[in-house]
Amino acid sequence: MTAPWILALDTATTRIVVAVGPTDGSLMAADAFEGRYRHSQELMPAVVGLLAAHDLAVRDLAGVVVGTGPGAFTGLRVGIATAKTLAHELRVPIVGIGTDAALLDAAGAGVPTLWLPSGPRDLVRVDRGREPEVLHGAGADAIGPNAAAVDLDGRAPAAALERGRSAVEDLPASLLRLGASRLAGGDADDPERLVPRYASPPRGMPVEAPDGGVAWSRDPR
Repeated sequence: MTAPWILALDTATTRIVVAVGPTDGSLMAADAFEGRYRHSQELMPAVVGLLAAHDLAVRDLAGVVVGTGPGAFTGLRVGIATAKTLAHELRVPIVGIGTDAALLDAAGAGVPTLWLPSGPRDLVRVDRGREPEVLHGAGADAIGPNAAAVDLDGRAPAAALERGRSAVEDLPASLLRLGASRLAGGDADDPERLVPRYASPPRGMPVEAPDGGVAWSRDPR
């Protein structure tokens, strides 16, 4: 392929997502696999492999889209650092898309709420159009009908887990679609202000985030 194309990365969930597509935001191809706490070893090989499989030239890269969470500390940090490095070295714009927003987009309008883990005991609740909220000690009974739950096996109702799995499957297409829309409008991010949104505190940090939300560093826009 010699036409301009976009790369999308997400490492906020337990799955590493790498996707490519033309600048109209449609999905050409994606690779999604369990991260297994090896994001730093497996992310770039997955990118290189996907580009080689579809004969994509680096010189034709038009932009990078990266999921910003909420998610776990190590995975998010690796994913966003990789996306920033690629954008900087290849001199292309970068766009950060909330993984929560992309998952809700992928889940469809009939799913009003997304649930994610915040460590082994707490949950993150994301309602459409609102900032994520950490619920300490919340159990499966807190998850209402029509919700989607991601990475909460054994901690959420079966129906919510199934909606979550479906949303994760469609996450590559959603990231590309949302990212391409912003790139087309010239709405790229300043890499210096593009930061992860953590679902649980990094080791050694206080339980509560300084701003009362779920992020220990956040794009202040």
